[in-house]
Amino acid sequence: LASDAESGHVAGVPINHPWANRLSRWGYSAAGKDVVLDPASPLLHHDWNGTVIHGVPWSRLCWLPTAVTDEHIAARLDWTSDALLAVFPYPHTMTMDAVLAPQGLTITTTLRAHAGPVPVSFGFHPYVGLPDLPREQWQLTLPAMQRLQLDERLIPTGQRTPFPAMDAPLGSQAFDDGFALGTDQARFSIAGGGRRVSVEFLRGFDHAQIYAPPDEHLIALEPMTAPTNALVTGDGLRVVPANSCYEAAFRIAVEVWSR
Repeated sequence: LASDAESGHVAGVPINHPWANRLSRWGYSAAGKDVVLDPASPLLHHDWNGTVIHGVPWSRLCWLPTAVTDEHIAARLDWTSDALLAVFPYPHTMTMDAVLAPQGLTITTTLRAHAGPVPVSFGFHPYVGLPDLPREQWQLTLPAMQRLQLDERLIPTGQRTPFPAMDAPLGSQAFDDGFALGTDQARFSIAGGGRRVSVEFLRGFDHAQIYAPPDEHLIALEPMTAPTNALVTGDGLRVVPANSCYEAAFRIAVEVWSR
C-alpha cells in the first residue's frame, strides 16, 4: 500500500471523489460557486491529455476508522481542510461502511452536507477479473442502458444512444465508456471457469463507466452517482441540501456459475 500510495497506483476499490472520471476543464460551477482548479496542485491528477481526472487521489484522503471487525470496517472523511476546500469548496463529511457477508462485499457511502449545499458526483473504481481464464472467454453481462457519446478526450458530448442488454463473451472488445442507467439498481457481471463476479448497484448510483483495456486481464465495472463532467455541465448532477445526506451502495459478489 505504501508504494502504491507514493506512486499513485490504484489499490483496493478506490473512491473517486469529489468527481468520478474526467472534467472538461480546470474548473467548474456548481451549487452557486465558481471554482478554478490549480493544475500544479498535488491533490489533483490528470490523464495523457492533461485532463483532470478522478478527483483527489485515494492516497491523499485521510479516512479515520470508526469501527473495525473481521466482517466490517467503517470510516469517516472530514472535507473541511483548506487544501481540500480549494479543490471542492463544499464542507461535508463522508462515511463509508464495508460489510463482508455470504452474499458479498457491500460498500455504503453517505455524504452529509454541512451548512451549505454539496454537489454529488462521486464514484468507485472496482477492478475485477477471472483468474486462469483468458479475458476473451469472459462472459460479460450488462443491462440495457444509454451509452454516452464521447469526444476525443472521452468527455460526454450530450448525445446518447441506446445500448441493448448484453450477455456474450468479451472477446476482443475494449471499453472505456460511460452509461446512463435510468435507475439506481442494476447488475453487471463477468463469468467463466465455474464462477461469476458481479457488481450490483443497490441504490444511489444511476450512471456507470465500463473500462476494459484490450491488453489487460481486468475489467472495471464502475458505479457513479453522476455522469462524467457533471460538475461542469450540470447534466444529471444532484445537490444535497444543507444538513442533509445522500447515500449510495453497491455490492461485489463471487458465486458458483455454470453455463
